[in-house]
Amino acid sequence: MAAKAPFKTTFAASEVIRPIFTGGDVAVEDDARILATTLGEDAILTDIKTGKHLAKVEGVRWRAHIDTHLSLSMRIYSLQKTADSIDPQLVRTVRPHTTPVVVLAVDKTSTLLATGGTDGSIKVWDINGGYITHTFRGPSVLVSALLFFELATSPKKPGSNGAKDSDKKKRRHSKTAHDDEHEDDVPATARFRLASGSQDGKVRVWDLHKRSVVANLDSHVSDVRGLDYSVAQNVLVTASRDKTIRWWDTKSWKPRKVIPCFELIEAVRFIGDGQLTYTAGSNGCLRIWQTETGRELTEEQKEKPEAEAFVAAIYRPGLPFIACIQVDHTIALFKVPVEASASAIAPPEPFHRISGTHDDIIDLRYLLRDHSVMALATNSEDIRIVSVSEPGDSTALVSSEYFGQDIALLKGHDDIIITLDVDWSGHWVATGAKDNTAKIWRVDPKNNSYTCWVTFQGHAESVSAVALPRIQPVDGSKAHADPLNHPPQFLVTGSSDQTIKRWEIPKEQQPVTKSGIRASYTRKAHDKDINAIDVSNNAQLFASASQDKVVKIWSIEEGEVQGILRGHRRGVWSVSFAPLNTPILQGEQGSVSGKGVVITGSGDKTVKLWSLADYTCLRTFEGHSNSVLKVTWLNIPPPEERSKKPMLIASAGGDGLVKVWDVNSGENECTLDNHEDRVWALAVHPDTNMIVSGSGDSTVTFWKDTSTETQTASNEAALKLIEQEQELDNYEYAGAYREAITLALQLNHPRKLQGLFEKVVGSKTPDAGSLSGLKAVDEVLATLSDEQLFLLLLRLRDWNTNARTAPMAQRILWTVVKSYPVSRLSGLSVKGAKGQKSLKEVLNALKVYTERHYKRMEELVDESYLVEYTLREMDALAPSLDSMKLTDSVDTDVIMT
Repeated sequence: MAAKAPFKTTFAASEVIRPIFTGGDVAVEDDARILATTLGEDAILTDIKTGKHLAKVEGVRWRAHIDTHLSLSMRIYSLQKTADSIDPQLVRTVRPHTTPVVVLAVDKTSTLLATGGTDGSIKVWDINGGYITHTFRGPSVLVSALLFFELATSPKKPGSNGAKDSDKKKRRHSKTAHDDEHEDDVPATARFRLASGSQDGKVRVWDLHKRSVVANLDSHVSDVRGLDYSVAQNVLVTASRDKTIRWWDTKSWKPRKVIPCFELIEAVRFIGDGQLTYTAGSNGCLRIWQTETGRELTEEQKEKPEAEAFVAAIYRPGLPFIACIQVDHTIALFKVPVEASASAIAPPEPFHRISGTHDDIIDLRYLLRDHSVMALATNSEDIRIVSVSEPGDSTALVSSEYFGQDIALLKGHDDIIITLDVDWSGHWVATGAKDNTAKIWRVDPKNNSYTCWVTFQGHAESVSAVALPRIQPVDGSKAHADPLNHPPQFLVTGSSDQTIKRWEIPKEQQPVTKSGIRASYTRKAHDKDINAIDVSNNAQLFASASQDKVVKIWSIEEGEVQGILRGHRRGVWSVSFAPLNTPILQGEQGSVSGKGVVITGSGDKTVKLWSLADYTCLRTFEGHSNSVLKVTWLNIPPPEERSKKPMLIASAGGDGLVKVWDVNSGENECTLDNHEDRVWALAVHPDTNMIVSGSGDSTVTFWKDTSTETQTASNEAALKLIEQEQELDNYEYAGAYREAITLALQLNHPRKLQGLFEKVVGSKTPDAGSLSGLKAVDEVLATLSDEQLFLLLLRLRDWNTNARTAPMAQRILWTVVKSYPVSRLSGLSVKGAKGQKSLKEVLNALKVYTERHYKRMEELVDESYLVEYTLREMDALAPSLDSMKLTDSVDTDVIMT
């Protein structure tokens, strides 16, 4: 029986919460399933229902399904949809303008595309043909908005007769100022219009049929940001950063209504049949207006913070939502309001938010008992609550909780949150921020309740570390059964003011304005900023780590120092107590009880294991190439598995790597690499042992523990290898060269393969007409895959360097060359970074040694001529047998005479 493969710790990235939008344009597919966004220079396609990443188009500045490149080129892509993804296929690349394109518009048939440049020029393209159909030139002012529309046809007046119709036909080609009044008498294309808005506040309406301007709407005095047309109302609406909305009659091109909005308007559209108009702007409020009267239907709304101001909004008839894009790159989805009514509309609130980017992930924690939710501190004043559960079965659009979906925001801090912690139940969250305060939050997603329980004020500088007790109440107690109504007992905070404080958490929620809560005690703890605090699992001790290179161990009740851990050469960034069920550990100086140890991570690029019995360093883990910013313990293996599974810890560093270490051996078990910036945050799922890492590159990676699967796969692979090797021996013994050679190539056994080829080439009874000696082998060599063929060429190169095996190698090489066309060998697909360079090197080596062998053979032939000549001359000098007489002597010896 095969021996089991050694146990190996492995983790694989199973899910990634990644940024999808960092500013630019946003588009939604007509069936409202695909969300298209710009991420830097790339375009990202996302399933808006499940949040699943569908495709990425690299190196473009993207708008809709057409993108403009920094090289002033425009690319048109065809989106090939599959079951789980989208494959963008580049259709064509054209050069639209000599200046950057800042705005695009596509008509309702998706056949025409308009592009507006910074030089004021507008071009209309045939998307399928890729050519320009129209070029419009206005003043050299940036084009800020474009809109295709088709004028509504005028209904025929009662009493019209044939004579009047005949008169109209006679006047069809006359040039008058009232061409638009006779739209039913001209082709449908005559009603096609393109409206453009400029940075100077001017709006122009272009006739695509006549290729000229039909209206100059000179009214706005700043950037025109929104354009829309209603067929039912026969109205064009324009909105500008001059804080006004204007509705225009498309017959006379006179304004029907002019309404001041008292905010910079960034988007305007009609809703439904045009009875309602919405606007979105710098106040961060979605506002609904009655088109006919210009009256605002939404109740008065307070101006939102600057980060929540809208920079764009998307809506098309048929979509169940209005997507508003905020300054902080959040996409807020609002339900489409009902048709116009006399009653006022309550201030719209988004029913769903999509974070374009989470910015730097500074800290993160699992929430709730089922760990289906995660809290993220994202270099902002808010804590973002996201779902980390599997997608639900709901068929409603963007209503099911998918992995990575934004659930809520904890809003209350006035400056960036830099640390957070949770209690045992996951319902109570502690945060510390640069506003010098710490807060306790009560989180209840089931009832959509996210409230600030209490605010602690007292530190003179930023609160850089917070820690809650994680000791679990006794089973059956009220605190265990109803954690939502039983907050943690206390909170420990550390600050850049070098002090630590213990706070008693009140049993009742405190008003936001109340600030009279005093700390139980305050201690001058360190000589520099405090970076981290951790409370022991029995809530008797806590540890504080500081930039002064030391970690101090404190008693919870008295706030007195119990010991100091000295040994790091740089500031200490993280500290963590061992779990309660930690077994005896092996340090460099011997064994130690697992309950009395802590691990620390430092700016000196090391992780250290410390004993709390004598406050000495038990082991140092070295391997990071930059500061170790976070350390944490992984789940303790069950007692029955501790003999084969190691005790593990994880560390995250400024080098963007997460490393998993064996505590007892000090060896690095594996390195996890999926980040491009510092990894600030780590968390471990208490049930599945999944590691979660958050980085400054705005990504959160979920690393699944695949050690068991890897062990099973390794054992199966080892067993299969033994079976195949036995099968190979059986084929060789039976003389089944065809099967043996195929299997030897598959298993990559060069010695076996060499022996098989030597037997084939040296066969005493070769098959007639065979290139190698056996026709069965010829068939095998003629049907190799690219990978097998390249591997065989590698082996032939090695055999060809030895004079003993060169004849066999030359015979097999001759068979290969005769079996394949030159195009197959020259275009051989080679895996690896070198690609065709590797193939060229192999063929060159074969050529060099082959020429050397032929040269040696030619020299041997030349030498053979000399030997033959020498022998011939020796024969001429020696006497012939005919001239020799042989006589028998007396003693019977033969005598030559």
